[in-house]
Amino acid sequence: MSRSNPSGNAAVQAAAKRPGKSTVAKAPASKSAAGKAKPGKAATAKAQVGQPAAGAQVIALPDRGAQQRRRSNRRSEQTIDRILAATENIVLQSGAERISILDVCRAADVSRGTFYRYFASQEELLDAFSRHKRETFHRTLVESVEVFTDPDERFAALVRYLDEYLERGNSRRLLVVAPDYALGFFKRIFHDSVVRFQDVLGIVFDAWEERLDIKLDRELVCEMLIRYVLSEQLVPSEGGRKALPRRIARLVESLVTGGTSRVRR
Repeated sequence: MSRSNPSGNAAVQAAAKRPGKSTVAKAPASKSAAGKAKPGKAATAKAQVGQPAAGAQVIALPDRGAQQRRRSNRRSEQTIDRILAATENIVLQSGAERISILDVCRAADVSRGTFYRYFASQEELLDAFSRHKRETFHRTLVESVEVFTDPDERFAALVRYLDEYLERGNSRRLLVVAPDYALGFFKRIFHDSVVRFQDVLGIVFDAWEERLDIKLDRELVCEMLIRYVLSEQLVPSEGGRKALPRRIARLVESLVTGGTSRVRR
């Protein structure tokens, strides 16, 4: 049996206790010494995508989708206006009964496909045309009188508006070429007009009631005004335009002072 080498065994044991580079693990740096750890590239990129850097100016990009929708809506409104204008011209020339979709498309310079994008049938077109004329009448009425805050000036503005409407409007022509359609239009516009007249004449009625110490039937006064205007379409007064303001004034005076009992407040 050979004798062991004490010095060799000691060298082997010392080598085993001494770790190599592959097994060495660095101790984490203390916060006090190293401070906060720097984020890695992935974390930095994520922070940049999630929110802008401190102090950076945020620039709002235009909403191209909203701009395109607005342009599309404007084009649609312009196309509908052309179709309705063509419809009015054809109705005034030939009557509502003889109107054709093909004629409207030609006059409006649109294809049949474009027409059916907005109107499903001839009946729907005529209904839309009636609504358009009714809304135009009420809108222009309000625009003509609402700028006047003095009661007497506002009522005078209303009379002027009715006078011009009767003189320049196409209602009489419509009665000649399309009587059934015109009468239906007058019927649809009547009750709505009574409400609109009460709204625009509110300050006028307030002044009259205070001035005369009476309580007016406002709905009746407005109804009679509108019936008078409609009667002028059927049977124009002999005096023409010059007589209209005076006749309306006489009508209102009769309704206000002669046909309404005084009510003390």
